[in-house]
Amino acid sequence: MKLDKRLLLLVLFSILICGLYYGTVNANPNDTPPSFEEGVKEVGYKSVKAAVKEFENHFKCDVKLPEMLPPISFTHQFGRFFEDKNYNVNDSLEIRFVNKDIRENIFKIDIRPLKNKLNFNDKLNLNGKEYTLQDGSKAIYFEGQLFNFFVFEKNNLQYLLGINKKVSNTETPDILIRIANSID
Repeated sequence: MKLDKRLLLLVLFSILICGLYYGTVNANPNDTPPSFEEGVKEVGYKSVKAAVKEFENHFKCDVKLPEMLPPISFTHQFGRFFEDKNYNVNDSLEIRFVNKDIRENIFKIDIRPLKNKLNFNDKLNLNGKEYTLQDGSKAIYFEGQLFNFFVFEKNNLQYLLGINKKVSNTETPDILIRIANSID
C-alpha cells in the first residue's frame, strides 16, 4: 500500500511540475515586433518605383500611374510585382496606398497585361455599372465585400482600382472615373 501512495504522489507531483512549465513562455526582452515598414517588406513589397520598373522590364512596356488619388490621407505607398512562374497568366503589379494610423484608408491599383486580363463582365449582371472614360473606353464599377472597384483598359494594360468601402461614399464612382481619366 505504501508503494501505491508513493507512486500516486510521484505521479501527482510530476503532473504539477509539468503543468507549471507548460504555461511558461520565455521571451527575449530585446525582441521587438517589426515596424510597419519592415512588415510590408517581409511580404515582398518595395517602393512603387522599383515594383513598376520590374513589371515594365518583364513585359517590355511603360506603366502610367494616375496623377490623381482619392481625397483621403495616406502615410505610405508601396508596390509589388508578382511573377506567376508556374502558369505565366497571373503576373501583376500591385500598388497600395495606406495610412498606418487609419486602417480604413486603403486605395489599391492592380495592373496586368491585356493578354492576362481578368473578365469582370459578370459584375454588370450583379449591380455593376458601365461607364465611359474620356478616351471613349469602357469601365466597370462594382462593389465587393470589402472594396469598391473600378476596372478599365488603357495602354494595353488592365487597371483595377479599389477603395476600401469604409471610406467610400456615394461619390465613389465619380472619384474613380476622375482617377482613371488622370492616367495618360
